[in-house]
Amino acid sequence: MTSTPDALAETARELALAALHEITPPTTVGPAAGYSVEESGAVSLRFQNRLPGYPGWFWTVTVAQVDDSEPTVLEVELMPGDGALLAPDWVPWAERLAEYRAHQAELAAQTADAPVDDSHEDDDSEDDDSDDEHPEDDSDEDDSDEDVSPRLHAGDVDGVDIDELDDSLDADASEESDDESEDDESEDDESDDDDEDPDESE
Repeated sequence: MTSTPDALAETARELALAALHEITPPTTVGPAAGYSVEESGAVSLRFQNRLPGYPGWFWTVTVAQVDDSEPTVLEVELMPGDGALLAPDWVPWAERLAEYRAHQAELAAQTADAPVDDSHEDDDSEDDDSDDEHPEDDSDEDDSDEDVSPRLHAGDVDGVDIDELDDSLDADASEESDDESEDDESEDDESDDDDEDPDESE
């Protein structure tokens, strides 16, 4: 004789809990939360779920009994109840791409219809005008660039060019040597005159 769903749900409760404890820790399984009868005559027993991140979900164990045989576990799963947190329905890629393109076309149309903002151009023109009103700033910068102090060479001391000083010293030395040579010639002439005097006396 086949048992009624109510009797099967009562007798298969311990069997359902044992099946659940094989796939999940006992701490994740709460008290019984009712049952439902499937079209095939099997009974699905529900237990509260204590897993974090699955609010509104129930542990569900489906059992069946044929004639006078012992109940058999058909399926163990975690099923959502009313108001459970669910992932959004899957949308094919072709549909998502079509929606994206339509959105991009809409944005492009809105951009084309939007008025042009000239505020940035006005700001640029004001900056140019302010530069024209203060030309002396640019001239000061140019003067500072042109005001370059003369560089001293390795031979320059206190602004005196040693090369020019050497040239003047060489000129003075040459003049002194010329004077000395003239004095030597005059002395030679005098000595020659002295040598000629005895002959003339004879």
